[in-house]
Amino acid sequence: MNTKLNKSDWVILSLIFGVTMILNSIDYYREGNKLIEYIVDLPSSTLISVSIILIFIQVLVPRLLIKQKKFFIFFILALLTLTLLGSLENILGILSAGKSLEKISNILLFLQKGLYNATDMAGFPIGVLLIKKFYEGQTKFLEIEKQQKENELKLLRSQIDPHFLFNNLNTLDSLIDSDSEKAKEYINRLSLIYRYLIQTKDAEVMELSKEIQFADNYIFLIETRFGNDYKFTIEKDAEINDKFIPTGALQALLENVVKHNKAKDKFIQTTITIKEDWLTVNNTKSVNLKKESLGTGLQNLQTRYELLSDKKVDIKNANNRFVISIPIIKLSE
Repeated sequence: MNTKLNKSDWVILSLIFGVTMILNSIDYYREGNKLIEYIVDLPSSTLISVSIILIFIQVLVPRLLIKQKKFFIFFILALLTLTLLGSLENILGILSAGKSLEKISNILLFLQKGLYNATDMAGFPIGVLLIKKFYEGQTKFLEIEKQQKENELKLLRSQIDPHFLFNNLNTLDSLIDSDSEKAKEYINRLSLIYRYLIQTKDAEVMELSKEIQFADNYIFLIETRFGNDYKFTIEKDAEINDKFIPTGALQALLENVVKHNKAKDKFIQTTITIKEDWLTVNNTKSVNLKKESLGTGLQNLQTRYELLSDKKVDIKNANNRFVISIPIIKLSE
């Protein structure tokens, strides 16, 4: 928490002490006080109050409470500060009224009155400033946290794009010689995918309908590259309008299927199911697939959901199937 007084802090103090001086002037007038008491008491009371505030806000609180956590020492020094400065204000009041300090018969009682007086003068302004500083600190923290999340999201997404490119260049190279028509279609689908990636590179979430279109193009690339090794089915059991998922989430899920499963005796079957609140990718597994393997894409996706939503990615890794469900985000909620 930044405890240095800024311009708005001084404006608040000016308003508080301006009103206080007006009210004190009215009381002095009712009590018939002398002019010297106006001249001495009101400015001195304000200066002492400001001194107490500065000592608390810029010295005692930041050094003893925030940095060192020395609560007992803070308590003792706070009492001493309030007592001494409050007693000083009382002494000036006695002198301005033309009275003698010899009339102070009980020092302890006088110091006690000084403590009460200082608390009364500075307690409210200190409380207002500390509350203001607290909420300013919270606002600044939330801004920094938001910026950090945005930076982390962009960093995590940047880890996906290079991996996608290298998976397809070799396929395109061989396809140009063997099937020129399919190579043209492959290039067309690839261009649509990269156009989508460029258009959405700064978006944390994207419409589910657009992600499904992206997935169709991506599946075409996979099936062209691997032939009959992989088969994909998309089942829509709910409306997909006004629903969102992290941008590139489907790419990460499909990429994970290909990366961690190799077809042997039979193809890898993958079903993408869209329900009201969840999107699930359910695929068969290679017989000798290691269970502990979790791809970088899925780890990134899990982290992105931690930053974007209070819901978590659900992963079930069974003997013959791998099922991952991601929450569907509804921005209107």
